Amino acid sequence: MNLTVVHHIPGRIRWRSANCFTRSLAETIAEKLDAITGVEGVRVSPRCGSILITYSTEKGLLSAGEALAGIRTEAAPPRPASAQRGLAPKDPDYNWWPLERYVFVRPLLPTLWNTIHTAIGSIPFIGRGISELLKGKLNVEVLDASAVGISLLMRDFGTAGLVILLLGLGDMLEKATKKKSLDSLAEQLTVRVNTVWVREPDGSVRQKSIQLLNDDEFIVARSGAAIPVDGTVVSGEAFVNQSTMTGEPLPVRKAKGMPVFAGTVVEEGEVDIRPTGSVENSRLNQIARFIDESERQKSGIESRMDHLADAIVPFNFLLAGLVFLFTRNLTRTASVLLVDYSCVLRLSTPLCVLSAMKEGTRENILVKGGRHLESLAEADVVVFDKTGTLTQATPRLTDVVSAGEWSEDELLKVAACLEEHFPHPVSHSIVKAAREAGLDHLIEAHDSEVKYVVAHGIRSRVEGRDIILGSRHFVEEDENVDVSVMTDDIIRLSDQGKSILYMAHAGKLIGIFGVEDPPKENAVDVIRELKGLGIKKVVMLTGDDPRTAANIAARLGIDEFRAQMLPESKAEAVKALRAAGYKVIMVGDGINDTPALTSSDVGVSLRDGTDIALEVADVVLTANNLADLPKAIRLARSAMARVQTNFKASVGLNTLFLAGGLTNVLTPAAGALLHNGTTIGVCVNSMRGNYLTGNAS
Repeated sequence: MNLTVVHHIPGRIRWRSANCFTRSLAETIAEKLDAITGVEGVRVSPRCGSILITYSTEKGLLSAGEALAGIRTEAAPPRPASAQRGLAPKDPDYNWWPLERYVFVRPLLPTLWNTIHTAIGSIPFIGRGISELLKGKLNVEVLDASAVGISLLMRDFGTAGLVILLLGLGDMLEKATKKKSLDSLAEQLTVRVNTVWVREPDGSVRQKSIQLLNDDEFIVARSGAAIPVDGTVVSGEAFVNQSTMTGEPLPVRKAKGMPVFAGTVVEEGEVDIRPTGSVENSRLNQIARFIDESERQKSGIESRMDHLADAIVPFNFLLAGLVFLFTRNLTRTASVLLVDYSCVLRLSTPLCVLSAMKEGTRENILVKGGRHLESLAEADVVVFDKTGTLTQATPRLTDVVSAGEWSEDELLKVAACLEEHFPHPVSHSIVKAAREAGLDHLIEAHDSEVKYVVAHGIRSRVEGRDIILGSRHFVEEDENVDVSVMTDDIIRLSDQGKSILYMAHAGKLIGIFGVEDPPKENAVDVIRELKGLGIKKVVMLTGDDPRTAANIAARLGIDEFRAQMLPESKAEAVKALRAAGYKVIMVGDGINDTPALTSSDVGVSLRDGTDIALEVADVVLTANNLADLPKAIRLARSAMARVQTNFKASVGLNTLFLAGGLTNVLTPAAGALLHNGTTIGVCVNSMRGNYLTGNAS
C-alpha cells in the first residue's frame, strides 16, 4: 500500500493514501492494526484515505508500518459516490414485510417451506458469528449465532425463525434511525458561503458572489475565513485547520501547488486559490465528511455500553455451559443464550444519542457528536466571550475621536478600508458607519497587503502611510505607541461600557473609536437560567478594558470576569478551570476564541460566528439565540437520563426473563420473544424523541 506520513508526533501518526478506501479495505486495515501489540487505537477514514494510529511502543509503530505495506490495495474511486451525492451510502429500503410475512403469511405455508426459509435466513447470522469467533472474538454476534444454531439443532424452527426476525428488525430500526439522523445533522453543518474575495489582474481584491465566480478567477482566503471550494494554492502561504476532514487538531501548512478543501478554515496567513471543483460538489463533499465524523464521535457512555455488552457475553456462555452441565437440557441452555443483556446495551444507547442529536437540530442546536452531548450534560461551569456572544452581534460605532492631527472623517475612512477585509462584528460596524457617512472607502488602494494579527489588530499601508489599528495591548505594548495623550477620552468611553479601538500612524496615536455593544436582550435571563440548572460558575473572558468588562459583568450578573485577555490567556483560563475539576463549556464566536473553544470540554459557537469558530466548535446554536444554550444542556441531560432509564429497565426485565428460562417457566421461544421484544421496545423508546417537550425517561 502506497502511503504518505502527513503527521507524526511521539505516540501518534497519520498516514494518507492518494486515493480513498473502499469500506471493506478500511475494515481490513482497522482489524490488522488493532491486533498489533503496542497499537493503542486505530481510526480509518475511507473517504479521506486517512489512517490514524496511537501507539505505546516503537515496535508497535514498526509492526503497523509493516502490516500496512503488506496490505493489497483494493480498487477505490478517487472520490466516493456518496460524497458526490452528498449522502451516506445508500442502505436497502426499510420495510415491514418480514414481520408481516412472519405473522400473516408463515402460518399459511407448508412446514417444509418454513423450515427451509428459516435455515436460509440463519446463514448470515451464523456466518457472522463464525467469522468473529475465527478472529478470536467472543462478542454479541457469536452469542446470536449460538442462540440461532442451538434452536436449529433442537429442530425448533419456530423459535429460530422468531429470533432471526427480531434480530433483523432491530438492525433495521437502528439503521433507519441512524441514517435519518445523520442526514439531517450533515445538512445543518455545511458552511454556506455567499460571497468571496477575488484577486483582480492588477493585484487588488474585490468581493463577488460565489455563484458568479469564473473558472479563471482566484479566490483569496484570509485568517479566520472558510475555504468555500476545493482548489489548489497558486500563491501565498497559510496554516489551515482541516479537522473536519482528518480529525487532526493541528493546522497544516499550505503553500503554492498544494491542495485545499472546502469547509476547512484558514487559521493564519493568506492564500490565493484556483478552484478545482464546483461549489455545489464541494458542499456535498462537506456533508459526506461530516457524516463520517459524526459516526466516529461516540460518547463515553456509548463506548462504555459497547464494552460492557461484549464483556457480558462470556458470562452468558458460562451460565449456559453450567446449565447444560447440570441439567443436560438443551431447551434450558437455549433459553439462557436467547436472553442476553448485550443487544439492548449495544443498540439503545447510540439510538438514544442520535435521536437526541436529531431533536437538537429541530431546536436549532447542532451537536457534532455523541461525546459532546455527554459533556454538555456533565458541565458545571460556563465561560463566555463578551463581544458578539454576550453582547449584540451587530455592535454600533458611536464615537470617532481624533487626537488632533487627522479629521474624524479621515480616521473613519481609513479604518473602514482596513476593516472591510475581516469577518468580525466590530469590523462590520466600522464599515457600516463609513457607508452611512458617505465615505467611499472601497476605492482605496493598499500599498501593501492587510496583515491581521489575531486578537490584536490590523497592520497595513494606505496611500503611503503605515497604519495600525487594534486593541490597546497591540498599539501600546506591541507597537510601543503612547496612548496617554487621549487618557480622558479613553476613560470616558470605558466608563460608558464601550469597547475601544486605537489607531496609530508613524508611531503616534492619531485617534480612537468607541463601539457600543450592549448586552443581548436575553443575556440576563440566560445566565439566570444557567444558574437554575445547577451551573456553579459563569465566567466572562474579554480582550476589553477592565472598566468596560466590569460594566457588562455587573449588568448581566456574571460571577467572574477577566479583561485584556489574549487568545492564549483565554485558553489558559479554561484549562485552569478544568484542572480545578470543573467540566467547562466555552461559548465564543471569534478567531481569538478558538484556542479556548478547543481547550474546553465543550466548545459552543453561534451560527454568525467566524468560520473558524464554527469549525472548531463542538456545538453550534444555529438560530444565533443565546437562549438555546440552556436548552442544549437540558436536551443533553434528558438524553443521558433516558440512557440510564433504558439501562435499568433492560437489565431488570432481562434478569426476570433469564430467571424464567433457568427455572423452565419460559420456553426458548417465549424467552426470545420477550427478550427481543424488550430490546425493540427500549430502542423505540430511545428513538421517540421528546427530550425537551415530553418525559425523557
